Amino acid sequence: MESAEGVARTLLSFGRLSRGLPFGRAHGLSSRDPLLPLAPRSQENADPQRTAFLLRKQWTLYSVTPLYRFSNAHLRDYARLLSAFIAAEKQKGLAVEVGVELDIKVAVSSLPYLKGSDQDQAAILVQLSSRSPASPKNSEDKLIWSGWFCCVSGDDLSKNMPEDFTWLPLFLVNGAECYTSIVGSWFQKTFDCSFRRLAISPLILSWMAAMWTGCKVDKTASAMELVFSVPCLPQPLDISYAIHPEDAKALWDTVQKTPGEIIQEEVDVFMDCLYSHFHRHFRIHLSATKLVKVSTAIASAHCDGIIKFLQSQYLTGVLMLLTELAISQIE
Repeated sequence: MESAEGVARTLLSFGRLSRGLPFGRAHGLSSRDPLLPLAPRSQENADPQRTAFLLRKQWTLYSVTPLYRFSNAHLRDYARLLSAFIAAEKQKGLAVEVGVELDIKVAVSSLPYLKGSDQDQAAILVQLSSRSPASPKNSEDKLIWSGWFCCVSGDDLSKNMPEDFTWLPLFLVNGAECYTSIVGSWFQKTFDCSFRRLAISPLILSWMAAMWTGCKVDKTASAMELVFSVPCLPQPLDISYAIHPEDAKALWDTVQKTPGEIIQEEVDVFMDCLYSHFHRHFRIHLSATKLVKVSTAIASAHCDGIIKFLQSQYLTGVLMLLTELAISQIE
């Protein structure tokens, strides 16, 4: 992510937009629209059963430039063309792993409920399924790869997008990298777009820790876990720091000055308190390490750009933040 070229808006913890999330157009900050409501309609109306297949899976994140002459009216055609492309790559030995013989089917569909506003483009789901030649004829196909494009509350830029372009800046993938490469190549050739892995900086991870700590969940919440990587060692070493969710929430409540709003100073104080507590017990300065992973009851995120959604009611909110990160990388 480039600090000087960021997003136009900044997100708070799923209720309002923040005044100080550390990425924006000017010096990494945005001063526009300090308290805009996050349109809750899609989040409230989304059927949990329809989004269940997105939960508890590891999704690898990519940013995507606008798609040229993409149309929702031609999804079946795209599935047919992508299937033919995979078959052609399979002949070259590129479409499947070595030693695997599979009959691969492609489905491309729309996910209209994964939107932050009416102006957002509906999310697009691409699924690859297979059946081994040895499988019984009446057996079900096995899902082997999934990827979906989305844009949640990215309407500021989509309104200014030329007519022939479709704005779906966030791409999430679950499955073997060989299929990701093939699908990505087809989209790049067909819609003149480009893909780039989306990493998550330690600064953004600290914001995620603070935001998600303040969210209410129906069931008993799991512990918040922070994972730190220790630099300059001959062998890799990670430090795992688990905090009881009630303790983390109580700390955040003392730090947050205005409910429904969050600023950088509050995130810094929250993390510093956690670091101080850890140092008192273990005499280790976590500030000298690198925050690489955050896990909460809402979601978990890794600095390599890997996300796992855990709560359907907060799915739209998490996607809004990820959309902003993708946009900041593209601009």
